[in-house]
Amino acid sequence: MPRVATILMVTAIALAFASGAAEAGDYAPLNCNKASSPTEQAICGSYALGQSEARVATLFSVATSLVAMGQRGDIQDAQRKWLATRDACGKNVGCLTEAYDQRIRALNAVVAGIASRGPY
Repeated sequence: MPRVATILMVTAIALAFASGAAEAGDYAPLNCNKASSPTEQAICGSYALGQSEARVATLFSVATSLVAMGQRGDIQDAQRKWLATRDACGKNVGCLTEAYDQRIRALNAVVAGIASRGPY
């Protein structure tokens, strides 16, 4: 199976297992026991935001593992900028939801761009 297809399948399986969790803290990449900022507390207190956090983390990991060093740096820079944008939302769930939606779209586009350059 091509590498990208395998990674996409593993990502889908990981996201499917994450959807069964009862609380965001059970699967969010954040350590919810140490959540101190209003943003982290909002993410850890919301099932939907916790799923979005897990999805961003998974897509970021997949995207950065499949690209060359230069593009990896660009993705990491964009992630740092996005984290600042996300954190500026504070505990505003609507703002956080939009921030996550935008980042998920951007990371999906990166992964789709990689997949479109196949076959592998």
